[in-house]
Amino acid sequence: MPSSFLTISTSKIFKTSTPQVISVSLLLESVAAAMDDDSSSSFPVRHKKFSILVKESKIDIVICSYDDQFLVIATQIGTMGTIMHARKEEGMLNNPTFNVSVIFGKRDEPMLLSCARQLIEQISNSGSSKPLTLSIGLKDHSMETLKAIVSAVIENRLW
Repeated sequence: MPSSFLTISTSKIFKTSTPQVISVSLLLESVAAAMDDDSSSSFPVRHKKFSILVKESKIDIVICSYDDQFLVIATQIGTMGTIMHARKEEGMLNNPTFNVSVIFGKRDEPMLLSCARQLIEQISNSGSSKPLTLSIGLKDHSMETLKAIVSAVIENRLW
């Protein structure tokens, strides 16, 4: 199965009882459509969906606040790209540390890890202890683009 396809079984988004093979961009479109629906029963998670323009290229961003974590998706390419998990680890005697790990995708991109670390630090500094799952699918991994994403997410934060 190509890596850009995903097998899911969810009756809430697609209103079916059988697993569906769909492209990631179709999944993002379906989630976005569910978010646009005003009824709370179709997508009960607090969320924000917006776009920013960086270097004349549109970046779509979705921020979701689940009960147990935050999800941020930023994409220029219509796919999820690199998926990271970031969390705060508290020590008894020392200052907190932040752990960022790549779940899927590019492991040799330190700027992506830095982006996740900046966001989990902002979440932690606001008083929340929820971890962050961050998905970044970009054509341009420049510092300017990643800074713009971090700034936009912080400006539109749900924590």
